[in-house]
Amino acid sequence: MVDVRNHQRRRIFITGLLLILLIAVAGCGYQDAKYPEEVNMGDHHGHHSSEVAAVQAASCTDFKDARGSEPVRSFQLTAAKTTIELNNGQKTDAWTYEGTSPGPELRVREGDRVVVQLDNQDIDKGVSIHWHGVVLPCSQDGVPGVTQDAVWPGESFTYEFIARHPGTYWYHSHQQSSEQATKGLIGRLIVEPKEPTYQADRDYAVTMQKLNNHKLTNGQTGGLALEARPGETVRLRIINAFNRVQHMGVAGTDFRVIAMDGQDLNGPTDLSEKWVAIGGGQRYDLLFTMPASGQVQVYSRDEVEWKVLLGEGAAPQKLGNDADWFDFTTYGTPVDDGITTDMMFDRTYDLKLGGAEINGKRFHEIPPIIVQEGEWIKVRFVHQSGSEHPMHLHGHLFKILTKNGKPLTGSPIYADSVLVSRNEEYEVAFLANNPGLWMEHCHNLNHAANGMTMMVNYEGVTTPYRVGTNSGNLPD
Repeated sequence: MVDVRNHQRRRIFITGLLLILLIAVAGCGYQDAKYPEEVNMGDHHGHHSSEVAAVQAASCTDFKDARGSEPVRSFQLTAAKTTIELNNGQKTDAWTYEGTSPGPELRVREGDRVVVQLDNQDIDKGVSIHWHGVVLPCSQDGVPGVTQDAVWPGESFTYEFIARHPGTYWYHSHQQSSEQATKGLIGRLIVEPKEPTYQADRDYAVTMQKLNNHKLTNGQTGGLALEARPGETVRLRIINAFNRVQHMGVAGTDFRVIAMDGQDLNGPTDLSEKWVAIGGGQRYDLLFTMPASGQVQVYSRDEVEWKVLLGEGAAPQKLGNDADWFDFTTYGTPVDDGITTDMMFDRTYDLKLGGAEINGKRFHEIPPIIVQEGEWIKVRFVHQSGSEHPMHLHGHLFKILTKNGKPLTGSPIYADSVLVSRNEEYEVAFLANNPGLWMEHCHNLNHAANGMTMMVNYEGVTTPYRVGTNSGNLPD
């Protein structure tokens, strides 16, 4: 009887061990599928139409902003391994631009030519800079294996583009960005307008990030204190550099949402007691007036360390968890821009979003969205499973047309990302007016790293670069 029991135990043990090994092998197999030896992201699954033969081939590297008489703003960013001492006295190892995380805030003016030299001191996995939300030429988009090779230790790459769209943006490495952004390779880019649309006495930009499990606001633990006097108008640019959506509250004053993803809203009105959901990679600009006495607090309901305190005096009463949500689909004043659900679209694509899949596939296995220059494209995002998916498109601004089948009734929303929550469906439209090879991916970077990333490819555009283990170009 003892022998039989031992035999059964041995069989159970061996079966369990085999299951563990199978799971491990399956995981390794997926990693191999995710990063093949070599893939050309410009022509993989190239379901080109018969018209492609008539499209003259051009390399992504050929698309650049011609030099003119624009004012030039030059910067140098060195990527390096750094030990950072936080304001709470703790030390943490980080990968940084110019020794800090976030890296330097780059403030330029609309119409400036921005020139940034990236030097890699010792990041052995390679680095790049992607200018998140900025519409620029394909060659400057900073995606290793698509628009350039990763910049290896001792190497440099110079980015050059015209800052055409004022707004709040940020930058980060797109080489294994799920790891590198978390290790600290991020920063802010603010493009100020030639003619301000909103006057503010104080203009602050704040970045919420998670650096090696430290929750930082502009690099500070425990929140951030900013100066503001009673009666002053404050513009607060909030950048969510973390993967997950953050529900932000404003306590102590009414406020307006004046921009999303760097793009102004039309006719914003005062809001009070509202939670504002900001997805991973998204930016919201808030405008408010400091009260006659007391503080204003802008804070995350989800992460208590992400908060900004403005002014002095008594702390205001915070919002209740049951407070209403900000609804951008009805906010502000409509504008007839001619872009509607009823217009004629040249191509329409449905993207069904799973836990880390798009249409049931991952990464290079996902057929790209194919477009021709001048076409109007409609994309329908359908949430099927998993947590929220902030879907981000490189190189373009799109207009959000509908939510759950209903057209927006407020201000037009032009953005580079849309936060698709559980059981939601959004339709967006964009004009294919920026030839190149562009990523479309979830900006929960853990989802992107697990395969929730695909391409928008213009017919006839090629690339000399390759993604995969042979080249070491590993974007996500």
